[in-house]
Amino acid sequence: MDSSSIAQKDIRPVSRFITGHTAEGKTVFLDKIPEAAPFQPLPDGAEFALCYATNKFPVQMNGDQDLATYEAYTENLPGITISTGTVLRVVDMRPGALAPMHRTVSLDYGVVLEGEVELILDSGEKRLMKRGDMSIQRGTNHTWKNTSETSWARMLYVLQPAEPLTVGGQVLGEDTHGIPGVRESD
Repeated sequence: MDSSSIAQKDIRPVSRFITGHTAEGKTVFLDKIPEAAPFQPLPDGAEFALCYATNKFPVQMNGDQDLATYEAYTENLPGITISTGTVLRVVDMRPGALAPMHRTVSLDYGVVLEGEVELILDSGEKRLMKRGDMSIQRGTNHTWKNTSETSWARMLYVLQPAEPLTVGGQVLGEDTHGIPGVRESD
């Protein structure tokens, strides 16, 4: 699909507010990282915003180490998941968009922020998710569809690593089916 056929985005930009401390211990909003979350367009017309990311448990916030980690990821984007940390991502889907079927080695919380999105499993089962509805993806093969033919949809995801899942003696690994513009997870 060429960019001229992608519907004009009809949802507002995303802001995120990162807090921290002064040298005296007073809490403040940090301005080191812009409040506007930058979106990266994907070839299929979807847009990803990496709103925050960590690379270890527990998160090390002393000396703003977590901020440095996130800043590094904004310059060298991770795959869908980070095997040793968490990912906070917003995904905007153009009208009628259907993502490729995929599975990650992670426990994912997905929340519909705008529009209506259909969650489709490889078994063919479906659920229509409306604003405020959430999914808990437990290493399952799935896809997302924006059910509107006229308006964009937005989802918020929190992804956390999981041990590889074994079902019926088979280890289920990551399978992104080569989602265009998204690299494999580390």
